[in-house]
Amino acid sequence: MRKIKKKSKSKEKKLEKAEEKILDVENVDSQTNYQVEKIKNAVQGLYYISETDAEILPFEGKKTEVVTKEELLSQTGNAGNLTVEEKDFAEFFARLTEIQDWFEDEEKETAQKFAQLKELLEKNLRDLKAFKVGKIQLDVYVVGLNNEGKLLGIKTKAVET
Repeated sequence: MRKIKKKSKSKEKKLEKAEEKILDVENVDSQTNYQVEKIKNAVQGLYYISETDAEILPFEGKKTEVVTKEELLSQTGNAGNLTVEEKDFAEFFARLTEIQDWFEDEEKETAQKFAQLKELLEKNLRDLKAFKVGKIQLDVYVVGLNNEGKLLGIKTKAVET
């Protein structure tokens, strides 16, 4: 009888550990989902202005160790031979958040929304970088790693001739 009870307790402990792992995975997914929702709310109504106006959308990638152009290309399904320009995160947001003397209320409000987006990304992600992928018609990504090591941020399009 004692051996049976020991085996049952051992199985119970294994089952408990397995359930804890499942809960941890669910917490990771729910935390990432929460972050994606926060980003989605922050970018609502924002457009990236280049030679075209492009909607800004949340970007959710996979787990990775580092934020590199190679990793971004791999996760976005782009070929490795594309031109990729890496930009500093703060430099990327500088022109979007700077309020000019000639700004009217709408432009000021947009700059403030970009500043709030920048702050949200800074608070929730590490190793933030901006990437422009391609030539003339570009895919633009501003990404970092969340606490779980997932690539997360925003994506948009740009036209630069």
